[in-house]
Amino acid sequence: MNQERPSYRARLLISCHDRAGIVASVSSFLHEHGANIVQSDQYSTDPEGGRFFMRIEFDIKGLPEVFDKVKEDFQSVASEYEMDWRMEREERLKRMAIFVSKEDHCLLEILWQWRSKEIHAEIPLVISNHPDLKEIVESYGIPFYHIPVSKETKASAEQKQTELLKAHKIDVIVLARYMQILSPTFVETFEKQIINIHHSFLPAFIGANPYAKAFQRGVKLIGATAHYVTDDLDEGPIIEQDVFRVNHRFTTEQLRVVGKNVEREVLARAVKWHIDDKIIVYGNKTVVFS
Repeated sequence: MNQERPSYRARLLISCHDRAGIVASVSSFLHEHGANIVQSDQYSTDPEGGRFFMRIEFDIKGLPEVFDKVKEDFQSVASEYEMDWRMEREERLKRMAIFVSKEDHCLLEILWQWRSKEIHAEIPLVISNHPDLKEIVESYGIPFYHIPVSKETKASAEQKQTELLKAHKIDVIVLARYMQILSPTFVETFEKQIINIHHSFLPAFIGANPYAKAFQRGVKLIGATAHYVTDDLDEGPIIEQDVFRVNHRFTTEQLRVVGKNVEREVLARAVKWHIDDKIIVYGNKTVVFS
């Protein structure tokens, strides 16, 4: 799907120890390279020796031709302040793979926002351990790959998945209710590139039928959490969370419907923020710029 993006705009994300002169040095560098800063956001955990985070959007005439040179030149500034940084062209659409099982609510939300150009990305493929959603996915013109997973075939299935993801040069993997635990090897291969969604009952009501257990307990809030995947199950850096208030009149099925609505909205927001380079991961936390 062709989604036009400005060819002259780029984004710069920075994380480093806080000290005087960072903003001035970055601004001077961009000015010297003919850039016009159109948006700048920054955050410091502690002005006295804490961690500094910054996100800048800037325009440069003829950016497609000079982008690599600008990145190369910025390395001197980055080295001076020992920055973790990355620079991205807004025009370049990130390549997103979606992993699903049988439930379609998160998948459909992402596909709808993608088709309506609210999520600016390419989706070269969807991978599933079940064939159930093949027709839906292919109706969007997206290739669907059914790769069954069992305890005995898990390693070979992940190898097939990895080969597909690398062949399609995937930038981000979205687990849209993909009901499989990923191996440490797979997670390490795609570090900080995998986004997951789960209900926010955790660590309560673990296991099967969490909404039935929540109904029995009489919960008053239904929520969802989107996070980056790490080896610590469901404990990776949190990107987004939300809740919906319920009461004693809600049945188990009504709780499940509310939960699905929250899940799809939270996951879609997290995906958009990642695609739009609004997230910096530091340790087990994220800084999300609005």
